[in-house]
Order: sequence, then C-alpha cells, then structure tokens
Amino acid sequence: MRRQFHRQPELGFQEEHTKARVAKHLRNLGIEVHEGVGVVGVLRKGTGNRAIGLRADMDALPILENTTHDYASETPGVMHACGHDGHMTMLLGAAEKLTKDADFDGTVVFLFQPNEEHGLGARAMIDEGVLERFPVDEVYAIHNLPGAPVGQVSTRPGLICSSESLFEITVHGQGGHASMPQVGVDAITVGVELVTALQTIVARKLAPGAGVVVSVTEFVTDGQRNVLPGQAVLKGDVRARAPEDRLAVERFMRQITDGVAAAHGVTATVQFQTEFIETINADEPTQAVSRAAKAAGCDVIPDRQPMSFSEDFAHFAAAVPGCFLLLGNGTDGAHGQPLHAADYDFNDALLPIGAAFWTQLVQDRLPTRKD
Repeated sequence: MRRQFHRQPELGFQEEHTKARVAKHLRNLGIEVHEGVGVVGVLRKGTGNRAIGLRADMDALPILENTTHDYASETPGVMHACGHDGHMTMLLGAAEKLTKDADFDGTVVFLFQPNEEHGLGARAMIDEGVLERFPVDEVYAIHNLPGAPVGQVSTRPGLICSSESLFEITVHGQGGHASMPQVGVDAITVGVELVTALQTIVARKLAPGAGVVVSVTEFVTDGQRNVLPGQAVLKGDVRARAPEDRLAVERFMRQITDGVAAAHGVTATVQFQTEFIETINADEPTQAVSRAAKAAGCDVIPDRQPMSFSEDFAHFAAAVPGCFLLLGNGTDGAHGQPLHAADYDFNDALLPIGAAFWTQLVQDRLPTRKD
C-alpha cells in the first residue's frame, strides 16, 4: 500500500485518487467514513465518551524523483519526498489493528489531511467544521525524521516546530538608461540596501538565541542589459519560534522598508503572510506519547530541541490539546536523505512500528473499563 501511494503521488488539494484509496480501505474495515476536504474515519468501541484524533498528511511535492526504486513515482515532477505516503500507511495499519485486534473504550477519529506542504490543509478541514462534527479531546500526528535511528520517538512539550511566514517587498523606483543613473532611482540599489538591512532584524533587534531566521530567497527586477530597473521585488521566508517574535519581525520589516524607501525618495510596499503558525505541544498529550512509545518498545527522547521546519498540524494543536512527534526514519541510504530531497525514501521498516505505536496510544488514552 505504501509503495502504491508512492507510485501515484498527488499535489496539495489534488489528492483525489489518494483520498479514494484511503476511504475505500477504511470502509473495507467497517469504519465510518466521511469525505470532504480530507477523509475522516470514525471508529467507536465501548461506551466511553472520550475521543482522540490521529492525523496523517496525504500530499506530495513538486519534485522530480531521482531514485531507482521499482515503485518510483509514475507522475513526472511529483514525488512523495516527505514521507506522507508512509504516514498514511502507518495510520491505516493502526486502523486495521484497532478494528480487529485492540480493545479500547471511546472514539478514534482518523484525520487524513490534504495540502500540508503549503500549510493550508489543516485550516481547510477546520474551516469545513471537522472539529465541530467530530469533536476530539486530544489530537496527535507523526512525522518521520531522516537521520534519526529507525523507530526512535522524539518530541517535547511546548514549541516543537517553527512558524513560517512569507514576505514580498516591492520597490517602486524610476528606471532609466544605464549610462545616466542620476536621472532616475535604480531599484536594484534600493533593493540591495534592503537585503542587507533586513539582516539586522535577527542580528540586532531580537534577543540572541531567539531562533528566528529571515531569508531573502528571490530578487526580481525589470532591468535589462542597459536599462536600470524601475521596480524590484524581494521575496523571502521567515521562521520564528514564538508568536511575539514573528510579529516583531513583521513590524521591523515594515519600519526598515519605509525608512530605506524614504531615504531614496521612492515608495515600497510589504506583504507579510503567515500560513504555518508555531506548533505547540500540550503537556499531558506529550507525556502520553512518551509513555505509549516506551510501552511499544521504542527508544524515546522526551525533550528534543525544537525543529526549524514548519508543520500545519499546528492549527489542530492550537484548537485542541495535542502532540506532534518525530519517528526516526534511519541513517543510511535513501532513508537518511533530507526531507524534500529527490533521492529520499520513507523507510518501510517504520510501518509496523508506527501502527503499533498508534494502537498503544489509543489504548492508553481510551482505556477499557475494569469491572
């Protein structure tokens, strides 16, 4: 199943075949299925009124796969380079175990989410009303981690993943002939000054160790060989570990842009958009993950360092107490390659480990009643 998902990857909000496969498997298990933006499976046992949510992401990436696997992507330029194929399969394996072999008392809500990579899928499911229709007391998600030993579980209470904000600064100067720069205002010169000035946000305006990253990733102008540009567009990415730092970066970015533009007698606009908020783990669910992982035979790191990447599970964890955990994908070969690398591959050895962990967690959080 994992390899079939891998062969047929689909981008965010285009996961139609993936959703159909997930829904069919859940229905074949006798699980109640609801299809919308994502796929929701509901499994009830006993009479308990507690419910927990388990999330898996479904989307792939616009990456041309560079592997020799016999199950390599059959869609050129699209690849499961982040392991979402494995995340889905581990959760479907847990659904099978929980349906057939495991006792618990309460409700498990399986959340198969689209478009995690752009930070839009969780919010879309929440906006569609998934937490109102299928209320849960706690919510959990797994992400594989290349470079960590196979099956090692690591997490932490509090911040676990950074936020991601995208910015775009447009400088409106005055273009002209390259031989007469004094006649206009060269937008490249203003843009270069902005690139340098933006680096002072982290270096001089935030506390050392704040964990903030401000990166200009694109610099586009309308200049030509002998034409000075009248417009420059700077695009980039901001990572932050605290909402107050994220808001401060936006404030300083606007101040710096206004100041540099004023110094050169031009205008400039700033767009700043946050789609991935910080992922915050609640204390009790995080402790529950460590206990369940140990009971399932996993090596556990209960207080790992926060990750610099972003995860839109953050929206679920902001609405309901939850925990995001990392599961070691291995250190060798394709299993140790970075996430989003063209030669990365999910480690199939994790499938039974992940399914066993999910099953143990459900039984721990929804224990059967003792007479």
